[in-house]
Amino acid sequence: MSRLSLSERIVIECGIYQKLSLGKIAKKIGKTTECVSREIRANRTIAPGEHFFEKDCHYAGECKTKGLCGKDGCSRRCVTCREYDCRELCTRYNNTPCVVLSKPPYVCNVCVRRRKCKADRAYYNAQQADAMAKRRYSNSRSKIQTRGEDLEKLDKLVSPLILKGQPLTHIWSEHGDELGISQRTLYRYIDQGVLSVGNIDLRRKVAYKPRRKKKEVSEGFLNQEFRKNRGYDDYLKYMEKHPDTPIIQMDTVKGCREQGKRLLTLHFCNTNMMLMFLMRDGKADTVVEQFDMLTGLLGLEEFRKVFPVILTDNGSEFKHTRDLETTEDGKKRTKVFYCDPQASWQKPQIEKNHEFIRYVLPKGKTLNPYTQEDMLLLANNINSIRRESLGNKSPYEATTDKSILRLMGLMGLHTVPADEVNLTPALLKR
Repeated sequence: MSRLSLSERIVIECGIYQKLSLGKIAKKIGKTTECVSREIRANRTIAPGEHFFEKDCHYAGECKTKGLCGKDGCSRRCVTCREYDCRELCTRYNNTPCVVLSKPPYVCNVCVRRRKCKADRAYYNAQQADAMAKRRYSNSRSKIQTRGEDLEKLDKLVSPLILKGQPLTHIWSEHGDELGISQRTLYRYIDQGVLSVGNIDLRRKVAYKPRRKKKEVSEGFLNQEFRKNRGYDDYLKYMEKHPDTPIIQMDTVKGCREQGKRLLTLHFCNTNMMLMFLMRDGKADTVVEQFDMLTGLLGLEEFRKVFPVILTDNGSEFKHTRDLETTEDGKKRTKVFYCDPQASWQKPQIEKNHEFIRYVLPKGKTLNPYTQEDMLLLANNINSIRRESLGNKSPYEATTDKSILRLMGLMGLHTVPADEVNLTPALLKR
């Protein structure tokens, strides 16, 4: 049976004030009489009565009994004594709850004696009852439900995979049935310190930095030749006219210096698959060489099908727009658009995917010792991570386009078994 809502509790409170039976109140909200009875008794608010000298006996205010302690010559009323508790000695002690609280509606909301009553009272208030129920539910859910051998088994399964750099979404997608808990609960267990790993082992938990204030962009930059008719507004207008066109986001990843090897990344937004090409430098001509290589590998028609629209940033390596968009003999092969300056949020998918690269190749680490084979290994591990946005499939598993599958085969891209995915520097140890 589902939990009661605030609106249903308001109906219950109104029914109490209208002196309706619990059966009639239950019929109004479509619940059983037992459900309404249990709700009132569980979530009523207790208002302590007037307790003479903090004694909860019904007779305490008028009691004149003396000498219960057995001391000779004691003339003090026992109810006022601080040395002995008269409730433990007196045979007349009576703290039986008011009979009103033991029968429907179990509260004093409409009792005619409530203003003069000195006994403990109970009231049903819909908002207080709703808050009390939610707090109780929250507290019950926050406790560790997995214990003993089950918790040890969970720790042995999850902790080694996290230490290999695998995201929790990937682990839960692969082992959700074995874990027996939700992904959110798994995050909470780590936060509460019941597993061998902690928050410090979850990169995204500690990696974010405060955003910098956006700088004003000069009009001269926006009017540069390579950006004309290819700005972000132009991109949005084009996609409005061609909504079914696949989008590829492009960027580069630098090493520790401006000079040296550079990584070119191409990200397919519909499947989150990312291609990675290690270039000898970050020059515009070198990026064009990668486009020419892919055109030769796929053929012009398939290149057009795989890379119809490319969105990138304003880096100097992407300024040879005409060479990127056309082949050496002048045939059109793709359409390139540029984000606004300092607006990486306009291509968020590739920026987020770059986090996986930085797990293995931290900022400041040179790319010079690595080869294209190393980048293929890294790409295979990243593209084998299961994503919640893909229905718990990996980018490779979500890819069904025959041309892209052919390109994967030509490049040597393949799925890595889920438990073997490694996103730590140890993957490409040099």
